Amino acid sequence: MDDKLKDHSATKRLRTDAAGIAAAADSLRAGGLVAFPTETVYGLGADATDGRAVAAIYAAKGRPSFNPLIAHVATVEAALALGQFDADAEALARAFWPGPLTLVVPMAAGAGISDLARAGLDTVGLRVPSHPVAQALLTAAGRPIAAPSANRSGHVSPTTADHVLDDLDGRIDAVVDGGATEVGVESTIVACLGGAPVLLRPGGVPREAIEKVIGRPLTASTGEATIAPGMLASHYAPQAGLRLDVMAPAPGEALLAFGRDVPVADGPVLNLSPSGDLAEAAANLFGHLRTLDAAAACGIAVMPIPGEGLGEAIRDRLARAAAPRS
Repeated sequence: MDDKLKDHSATKRLRTDAAGIAAAADSLRAGGLVAFPTETVYGLGADATDGRAVAAIYAAKGRPSFNPLIAHVATVEAALALGQFDADAEALARAFWPGPLTLVVPMAAGAGISDLARAGLDTVGLRVPSHPVAQALLTAAGRPIAAPSANRSGHVSPTTADHVLDDLDGRIDAVVDGGATEVGVESTIVACLGGAPVLLRPGGVPREAIEKVIGRPLTASTGEATIAPGMLASHYAPQAGLRLDVMAPAPGEALLAFGRDVPVADGPVLNLSPSGDLAEAAANLFGHLRTLDAAAACGIAVMPIPGEGLGEAIRDRLARAAAPRS
């Protein structure tokens, strides 16, 4: 983990008045990290359409791998524009939003949620929080905000601004202090991807209330794929085989490069970051893998990635993609 994540030594504590909300929204639009209260826990927000801003979330939290993040918006209509909602998904959205429910749906064309926020998947997790501070901030920001819990990875989820600062002071730009949150547990996550809705994570909306709206029992998750936060398993993986820590690509291999000293390859080449910037590399990771995979190469050679900071998460993701498949 890189200890030099921010130039300042302390995180700003912002009020919930108009000036505080405006400052927080300005920071988010500029690619900054701002923690804010929802009705469940405090979230660590970044512009979900900005891959570099999303990469900064992972760096601040020290997440062990790139998991899909929930995109928060202010209204049901804003969420409907970002995803493809079947009848069950729309019924749940209108019944429980704003509120502690996350719906995982296919991403709508042109939605613009970054590959990194979605962990390279074609689905997106969406939520409309009901907390008035979250509502004010999302409205002022005017864009979807990716926001996992505002704590270091593996630590207890924060329900006050002081909890956030205990974990992240100096690692993020600001926290909007809205007092203690009400629910104190994360949102319920339901996937609506065709067929019966699937309960991915229990949370602030009870199963029984969801089943009453859809008129049938929820299907239990098999845990076979990570399509939501809190479900560590495989993510998007290319069909082409990956070889890691390669400095001499084999004939016909595509090359996923990093840094300035790129070896000669006779297949397609994409560079995660010519300058060796790990945040840029993280933002480009899933998109570059998809592009090289679509090139129908006999395989993808991956240059060495440093293991510090975000490099640890990048290497973890690549190792998962390179693992043998059943």
